[in-house]
Amino acid sequence: MQEIQGQAKTVRQLMSVKYAIDYYQREYKWETKQIQELLDDLTEKFLEDYRKEHSPIAVKGYGRYFLGSIIISKKDDTSFIVDGQQRLTSLTLLLLFLRNQQQNAPRQVAIDNLIYSEQYGVKSFNIDVDERMPAMLALFDQESIDDTNTPDSVRTILARYADITQFFPEEVTGDALPFFIDWLIDNVHLVEITAYSDDHAYTIFETMNDRGLSLSPTDMLKGFLLASIKDTHKRTAANEQWKVRVQGLHNVGKEGDSDFFKAWLRGQYAHSIRDRNKNAKPGDFDRIGTEFHRWVRDHSDSRGEDRLVLRESDDFYTFILRDFDFFSRQYLRLMEASRSLVPGLEHVLYNAKQGFTLQLMLLLAPLAPGDSE
Repeated sequence: MQEIQGQAKTVRQLMSVKYAIDYYQREYKWETKQIQELLDDLTEKFLEDYRKEHSPIAVKGYGRYFLGSIIISKKDDTSFIVDGQQRLTSLTLLLLFLRNQQQNAPRQVAIDNLIYSEQYGVKSFNIDVDERMPAMLALFDQESIDDTNTPDSVRTILARYADITQFFPEEVTGDALPFFIDWLIDNVHLVEITAYSDDHAYTIFETMNDRGLSLSPTDMLKGFLLASIKDTHKRTAANEQWKVRVQGLHNVGKEGDSDFFKAWLRGQYAHSIRDRNKNAKPGDFDRIGTEFHRWVRDHSDSRGEDRLVLRESDDFYTFILRDFDFFSRQYLRLMEASRSLVPGLEHVLYNAKQGFTLQLMLLLAPLAPGDSE
């Protein structure tokens, strides 16, 4: 038997297997932002191809979407999730939501076996964690549940299901729903890496997450900007400034740099958003949210009013030394004000407490480099 195997699998193939999670990593921690991004990524990719006049078989030719990799440790014929439970749990919640949404639809896609199995009249979910059972059964039966005194992970599961219910796009409901379900389970792929000992599984996990060479969108944006600065001394100065500012953004959160670029670029440069219809293409707002590094590259030489002006070497240099520096400082100031009282910015903390997640984008929108503090 091979000790390590890697195989690309569809959601249908992955979710038809029962998984266990070791007790020491049972927490499900995704927040609203991650669920929104997952829904946006999936539905935007689906809507690129979906047309109302299509027949179900047309979905077979729709574009594919890669959702990353998961790492499994196989022990005594049981598949333990070492890395990927956040995505697999979120996919289970999405499948639960889709199952419930299609119950009265004229065409339904069979996905129950991707959510649970049943033996001797007893249901068990394909991600098998005892403490989650009451909550998962309540969601499955579309019943309310009292989450008082339940573990944090269970409350998070209930909250993320509520997020899916709130943020699932209207244009993917109705006639489009069975098409989306077909696309999700057969056209969305993950790579499953299977090891046959915990040691091997965790070595793979550490290599991919600690010593891996995968580049983040921030890394790719940096590469594009710096490569466009021709003067060696200016490129070095821009690189040093970039490192200082990005470190400051990392200090406010794991994805602080990514959150900043989305807020800044949307607030300053987004002129469009995807229309609420089935055939609409992603606009600036949507693309910046999912691939801001590509959006900057694609719009760097735009000629329209208030667009990015990145044509000459010095434009890229100024963009880092002036614009990036200015807006990252204001963003960090606003982040501080969203977590504790800052004189003069009390309203920022109030809005943050009320869950107004887009306020940083709106507050950056009217600013310009050179504005006084």
